[in-house]
Amino acid sequence: MNRSDTLAPPIPSALTERIQSLALSSPPAPPVCAAEHARLTAAIKAELTRQNAVLVVHYYVDQALQALADETGGRVSDSLDMAAFGAAHPAQTLVVCGVRFMGETAKMLSPEKRVLMPTLQAECSLDLSCPADEFSAFCDAHPERTVVVYANTSAAVKARADWVVTSSNALPIVRHLMAEGKKILWAPDRHLGRYIQEQTGADMLLWQGDCVVHNEFAAEDLLALKRQHPDAAVLVHPESPRAVVALADVVGSTSQLIAAAQRLPNRELIVATDNGIFYKMQQAAPDKVLIEAPTAEASRCISCAHCPWMAMNGLANLLHALQQPEGHEIFIPEPTRVAAVRSVERMLAFSRAQGLVTSKTAR
Repeated sequence: MNRSDTLAPPIPSALTERIQSLALSSPPAPPVCAAEHARLTAAIKAELTRQNAVLVVHYYVDQALQALADETGGRVSDSLDMAAFGAAHPAQTLVVCGVRFMGETAKMLSPEKRVLMPTLQAECSLDLSCPADEFSAFCDAHPERTVVVYANTSAAVKARADWVVTSSNALPIVRHLMAEGKKILWAPDRHLGRYIQEQTGADMLLWQGDCVVHNEFAAEDLLALKRQHPDAAVLVHPESPRAVVALADVVGSTSQLIAAAQRLPNRELIVATDNGIFYKMQQAAPDKVLIEAPTAEASRCISCAHCPWMAMNGLANLLHALQQPEGHEIFIPEPTRVAAVRSVERMLAFSRAQGLVTSKTAR
């Protein structure tokens, strides 16, 4: 198979420029002083209790939100476990701190619950790079292929998919589909798709999106950093470019990288993923020295190892979402939700059967 035969057309330059412009213009949540931090966290805890709400938080958001989720019986995790936890938890309101597709996934699995987010403006470059209309037309042009989409996509794109996957379960799901003789149409992350294709040998047609964070990790600079720290292990998320992945000692999802940090004997770890993960990784491996993998130079980088949209989540807008939910609540048209939830439920059922999800009940 020729490499050119496995690639979808490139993302239009105008769309790429728009994504980069949005990333650069998305304001991070403002920092707060110690007194304001205490006031906000106390008020949020009171609202969570009053409203029978629970915090579901991604590893990449500010550590204050991660700590607050831990303190209040919520969850800090990756997108797969966030989805499972939210669906199983008895709370009537789910407060999702992350990016919008995560809130949409929570709503798909819990339509009877209210799902709030600190800001609905928290986008994802992978989601934005895969507009539903264009993607659906591309799928229609390749009806012989099973459509597999990464979780970092809109509800409308998930509604067009046969399967949804995350970075933690994509490999076993693709191997399962290969065993059934399926040819795959993959979207949206080209780096993750290429990694899976190379690991499995699957026949995959790859959409050409990428993550503004992981796409910026630089192999040459990483190699230079490895020379400075010859005993360090390199941990890489598979959304990174091929040359960066090639330098890794461990390639995996956020949860898998945290587990590797605990497991590896190396005292120093060079980590190529969003630096928001350092909070939980340091808790899991307090004796390790965590070193941020290099990205493009600060004058040129879009993310500089931290998602600009994840950075929009903060204590102040979290409290505002709880106190004045208008403009913070996730809604999905019911026909779209019904169509999309099938592919998500298929993923979760497979993952539970394979022992990849442990959140059958809230904990």
